[in-house]
Parts: sequence; structure tokens; C-alpha cells
Amino acid sequence: MALGAAFLIIGVLIAGIWIILEFKRFRHKFFAIFLILLILFFYVTFSYTIKGKNVDLRTAPGVVNAVKIYFSWLVSASMNVKAITTNAIKMNWGGNQTSGG
Repeated sequence: MALGAAFLIIGVLIAGIWIILEFKRFRHKFFAIFLILLILFFYVTFSYTIKGKNVDLRTAPGVVNAVKIYFSWLVSASMNVKAITTNAIKMNWGGNQTSGG
């Protein structure tokens, strides 16, 4: 009986340690995927933003101009998201209320 309880405790400890290690690995994987997606987001949006603006990224003034254009676009996009969210919150989501007669 005591031997079975000892094996049970050891098994629970081993499972707990394994779960903790897997959680740490998952957290690192999640962080890596988040960083990859963030880099892709910035690359795609930066490319889209400066497309057709005749920006020369080989010179310092061109890079500064591109960064200004990008951050202007980024602020504008975040303001649009804020406006859409505010309007969605203000909507009547309760549905139509009719009196049953």
C-alpha cells in the first residue's frame, strides 16, 4: 500500500515537472510566432504604405521620409480602428423589442 502511494506521488511529480517544461516551451514558441507575425506585419504594411511615393531608401532623408509616411499611416489606421470600435459599442445590440399582442 505504501509503495503504491509512493509511486503515485512520484508519478504526479514527474507529470507536474513535464507539464511545467512543456508550458515553458509553448510560451517560447508562442513568443517566436508572435515576433515573426509582427515582423511580417511591419514589412507588409511598410511596403504597402511607401508604394508609389517615390521614396529613396538608400539615402538618410529618404529613410526619414519613409518612416514619417509609415507612422502617419499607422496613426491614421489606429484612429480608424478606434472610430469603428466606438461606433460598434454605441450601437443598439439588444434587437427589436415589440409588444406581443
